[in-house]
Amino acid sequence: MQSVPNFVSLNGPDNVGKTTQLRQLAESWSGFQPLGAIHEHDPGPWARVAANGYATWWFETSTTLELTTMLLAGHAKRAAARQTGRTGLLDRGLPMLLAVAAATCVVKDRLAVQEALDAVAGIAGARPTPAETSVLLLPSRDPDRSYAITSAREGRPWTGIYPEYQRALHAALLRQADNDVYTTVVDCQDRSTDDVYTAVLGCVSAHLPVTSLKGRGPR
Repeated sequence: MQSVPNFVSLNGPDNVGKTTQLRQLAESWSGFQPLGAIHEHDPGPWARVAANGYATWWFETSTTLELTTMLLAGHAKRAAARQTGRTGLLDRGLPMLLAVAAATCVVKDRLAVQEALDAVAGIAGARPTPAETSVLLLPSRDPDRSYAITSAREGRPWTGIYPEYQRALHAALLRQADNDVYTTVVDCQDRSTDDVYTAVLGCVSAHLPVTSLKGRGPR
């Protein structure tokens, strides 16, 4: 009998559609347990760093070690919330959290993308992390096009350091995709939400009991 993975994660830059796809996946099978984002499971540290300005801490005063360690701690607490026998649905899994830390390292420490990814991987080290089936949603395989698509969906201009960070994040995710870090990569460019969901469903179904997941009915 096919074993059921403990976790399935959806990953990708801001405005790629992770929330929509996670909601539809959660409705497709009773065995899924939506676990959301890491800050929901470890709110104390995030509230403390936000006290004097969240963005200031994130992009100016924190070190790469501090940020990466907080991300990993939240990820571990979220994993611990999974109920026995269910598959946790993660909003941004471990590869995405490392990409986030790496992109921040790029803009703060002025490292190249691969150098930053290597740096945060070194911090993560050999610590035990829960295995997951990870799906990366990409707006485009071209980093400039990818950034343009998602920034346009924001509805208002990104300001300050955030555009530079987002460009670094897109580059880090694409580098991870090239390095086969994710279980599956779904190219979302010029595809409807329903088409993307069909692709996500197909990817996830390959790692679950074949008859478990349901597609969307007629609309």
